[in-house]
Amino acid sequence: MTNWLPDISSGNGPVYIRVADSIENAITHGVLPPGTKLPPQRNLAYDIGVTIGTVSRAYALVHERGLVAGEVGRGTYVLERSNGKQIEQVDPITQALAGTRGLNTPDARIRFDTTAAPDIGQGEIIGKLFADISNEHQSEISSYSRNFPTSWYEAGQIWLARNGWQPAIETVVPTLGAHAGAIAVISAVTSPGDKIVFENLTYTQISRATRLLGRRSVLVDSDEHGINPDDFERLCQQQHPRLAFLMPTAHNPTLVTMPEARRRAIAAIARRHSVWLIEDDLYGAMTGDQNPLMAAIAPERTFVVSSLSKSVTAGVRGGWVACPPHFAQRIKVTHKMTTGGLPFILAETCARLVLDGHALELRRKSVEEIKAREQLARDALSGFEFNSHPHLPFLWLKLPEPWLSGTFKNAAIAEGVLIDDEDEFKAARMEKVYHRVRVAFSSPRQREDVAAGFMTLRRLLENGSAGYDSHI
Repeated sequence: MTNWLPDISSGNGPVYIRVADSIENAITHGVLPPGTKLPPQRNLAYDIGVTIGTVSRAYALVHERGLVAGEVGRGTYVLERSNGKQIEQVDPITQALAGTRGLNTPDARIRFDTTAAPDIGQGEIIGKLFADISNEHQSEISSYSRNFPTSWYEAGQIWLARNGWQPAIETVVPTLGAHAGAIAVISAVTSPGDKIVFENLTYTQISRATRLLGRRSVLVDSDEHGINPDDFERLCQQQHPRLAFLMPTAHNPTLVTMPEARRRAIAAIARRHSVWLIEDDLYGAMTGDQNPLMAAIAPERTFVVSSLSKSVTAGVRGGWVACPPHFAQRIKVTHKMTTGGLPFILAETCARLVLDGHALELRRKSVEEIKAREQLARDALSGFEFNSHPHLPFLWLKLPEPWLSGTFKNAAIAEGVLIDDEDEFKAARMEKVYHRVRVAFSSPRQREDVAAGFMTLRRLLENGSAGYDSHI
């Protein structure tokens, strides 16, 4: 084991990035040759005067860069430089935008870090649709989409409808997925410097994107029923936000579903303070939730976004926004400006999937597959605390002592399983710690791989002390 210590007195960005950069620099210049064992993370944290969590994140970062490998019970070792490749430098701003996930997915890993629709044979259906569309619309697929067929709007009207609510067709906008739809809304109804409300834990791809747009994130507290109305009222009075991003049904990552009374309270506060609402309903139709949509409660200020990604197909990149009255044209233009436009072949494929009934059937099959995998999780992780839903492709796992979220993620990576720590879902810096990880299980193609991944996580959970010593 080396007595080397990183130099964190210089450099930019958070301390954990400076630690990681110092390790990378030492490896690059031969100070830490291949095979060198890095100091135990607890010892290093003490020696350089930082927290264990800081060193844990730094070790995770150099692991993601392909510089080191860790083994339970043995520690963390510098890897050989293969094929003479240069180590890719990652600047702090890029790393901050990327979150806690690696910029490049390691090979030969079980991917429990994505909630894309499971593979249930949709490729054959989509391939046939592509062929049909290519034959029938040769001129359209070779040019820009300037005129949207009525069928694209009709498909969105059908797909977004739920619990007795259906958007008027003139309020629907086809998009390149829910993410693109949400960014188009934020770009259209807010200005640089405006504040956007996010829950403490949220889908942070949106919150990071809003920072790129020059908007500012403010956090609202949540409980077991969703957004806390008192804290939302306080934020509206003190911070004057322009918009709030909500996931009322099947919140990601906590799986909380907001009851009707809470939805009405949030809508009333938004109405009093003239706050726009984005309702992310990606998982709503998968759950069977009977609560009214926010769009049904506050139609004059709610934008509903959804797509086919979680239950039908993620690769086709299709979704829709339902807008308050008179906003559809603005969102359509803004979506074009922020994305470059909607490819004909993708939009037409999504519309046909919905209108021909394929999407509904594929969603039914996806939910069946997810239900079987969720039962595998219940069997494999019996005795440990987690939130899950039989129709949703992820669970929110409570870690036993002495595991930390980032530490457990590092240990899982070392064992060949990619999961998300809680920091991946934090929209901004905060003091609150949950000691949880999100485990998504829709991506592996075979149930056998899903079961193997769950058993790997169980072994780590049961191996608390040894895992803790090796990965923090």
